[in-house]
Amino acid sequence: MTEAAPTRMSYEEYLAAERESTVRHEYLRGEVFAMAGGTPEHAALAMAIGVQLGTALGKHPCSVFGSDLRVRVEATDLSTYPDISVICDHLERSKVDPNAVTNPVLLVEVLSDATEAYDRGEKFAHYRQIPSLREYVLVSQRRPMIEVYRKNGAGQWVLFEVHGGEFFELESLGGVTLGVDYIYRNPLAD
Repeated sequence: MTEAAPTRMSYEEYLAAERESTVRHEYLRGEVFAMAGGTPEHAALAMAIGVQLGTALGKHPCSVFGSDLRVRVEATDLSTYPDISVICDHLERSKVDPNAVTNPVLLVEVLSDATEAYDRGEKFAHYRQIPSLREYVLVSQRRPMIEVYRKNGAGQWVLFEVHGGEFFELESLGGVTLGVDYIYRNPLAD
């Protein structure tokens, strides 16, 4: 979310406005917030993890989606655009929004100064209400560090933190393993 004051509208009005807008907006219980624009570093990290996930999934029955896919949290009336979403087996669309999905197993957010507190706090609280969600991944822009929040069998979210030179497993995707250095590798860096 951004600092700008929200606009109030119905979900139908939001969908109509979103179809015409060149800027993405997040919807939460009648309030609409313009989403902050990203930096080149943010875009590169999101693309890098998306490419790594797509490559690692191979023949798994899962699809990786970028930030153009709207995810709807029916339980809290939130619609938003995660940096990366992974859906396995079948795609479930929202009953109120045929262009929004409701069943990601994995969501990824690249942290920025403007969104870090929200991504870690309130947004994660919304995401935890998605029944299918098994892992939530936060990617730091400041240093090579990935945080994987994994829902265990008791329904608790457990944090696994990895740094440069390390690998991490995504259980929600059948044990896919990714390397931190591959995500942060940037051939255009100074």
